[in-house]
Amino acid sequence: MLNIMRELIQKTTFHFGLKTESTKNGNKLIKGILGLLLVFMLLQAGPSMSLPSYARQTGLSCAACHFSFPELNSFGRQFKMNGYVLTGMNTIDAKEDSDRTTRLKLLSTLPLSVMVQTSFTHISKDVEGVQNNSVAFPQQLSVFYAGQVTPHIGTFIQMTYDGQSVGMDNADIRYANQTMMGSKSLVYGATLNNNPAVQDVWNTSPAWRFPSASSAASINPAKSTIMENLGMQVAGLGVYSLYNNFLFTELTLYRSAQQGAANPATTSSTMALKGVAPYWRVAVQHNWSSNYFELGTFGIAPKFYAEGISGLTNKITDVGLDFQFERRLPIGAFSMHTSLINETENRDVTPEQSDKLNFNSFKIDGNLYLKNGLGATLGYFNTTGSVDENVGSFNNKPDSNGFIAQLEYLPWYNTKFALQYVAYNKFDGSNSSYDGNGRSAANNNTLYLLVWLNF
Repeated sequence: MLNIMRELIQKTTFHFGLKTESTKNGNKLIKGILGLLLVFMLLQAGPSMSLPSYARQTGLSCAACHFSFPELNSFGRQFKMNGYVLTGMNTIDAKEDSDRTTRLKLLSTLPLSVMVQTSFTHISKDVEGVQNNSVAFPQQLSVFYAGQVTPHIGTFIQMTYDGQSVGMDNADIRYANQTMMGSKSLVYGATLNNNPAVQDVWNTSPAWRFPSASSAASINPAKSTIMENLGMQVAGLGVYSLYNNFLFTELTLYRSAQQGAANPATTSSTMALKGVAPYWRVAVQHNWSSNYFELGTFGIAPKFYAEGISGLTNKITDVGLDFQFERRLPIGAFSMHTSLINETENRDVTPEQSDKLNFNSFKIDGNLYLKNGLGATLGYFNTTGSVDENVGSFNNKPDSNGFIAQLEYLPWYNTKFALQYVAYNKFDGSNSSYDGNGRSAANNNTLYLLVWLNF
């Protein structure tokens, strides 16, 4: 079985990614760092294997499942949909009923991994009262329990220290099994998770889309979709299926499970869910020759109390459309991801009156991954929406757009050096004096250097 999987990997796996830009104020320190980084990248040759917990469990390289982590390839998507349970290591087994029923299949070592991110951030123009050229060490320090628990149950559980606090990060515990429907295959399962779309296998939905890492010191637009803001504030239980390796469907129901706040919710809570919030996902996918595509839709429809656990409510519905394309190349691989999320909100003003608001978020990125570990990504983002006094911007407008360019280098499969530049054309409704004090959108352009280690 494992040999067959290895052959499949060789046919379906591409490689890595990278991304770049420079900074305003061109200070010598930044230029020196960039020069050293580029020299280092050019001097290095072919990557070697890395072995975090999934790699240890399967006996396969990290590149078996990823182009450039955390972006999944075809094999990685199958590994996740099938419950993280593919195993190549020795296990502790117990059977009964004349060896027909497996009662225990325990990994011989705990499936633990560690992630460390450290970064440098330069913002084009200083923010009054805030130090520029900041260093985060760590930006994130995470421990994962990630691997098989039983023959049909696997985990992705992340605990993170972000430089200020320690807490539960993304988590996905899933059961998966396979059967046949006539002559067609059917993968089916259940997921328990704490972040809508963290269970998704495509890099188009909010939990996993580009950029996979960004600066905690950057200045971000005031408004984003509700789906991007529910992570670690809810818990959901859902079911999913993949028919004939073509049609994927999922329905998950979420309930408030807030971290860092009262749980269960009380009269002092904010953003407490009324009832449950349904999340849905439908997608079709297809591999042919050296190509792969996915086309789908996803969404969530939460209803929140404006304050506490009774009274006025805000009903928000996010509906997303997404497309993903991949192509193997002689030099590596190319991938593209795009999504459009339309958000409608009915916000109670009184028990008899509500305001209707709209918000749209569009993102697209293209990635070139080379076999020597180099890669480049260029992305574009655009948000537009209704004028809203609760947006938090000076002019009450949520409109922002710009580009993200990133270079990265993976000298080893578990090690990433990334250089990212975010350039804004419009920020919170304007390209100039968006805050009423003369600060322009371009003043928030951000240079970001990242070192990311998994072991």
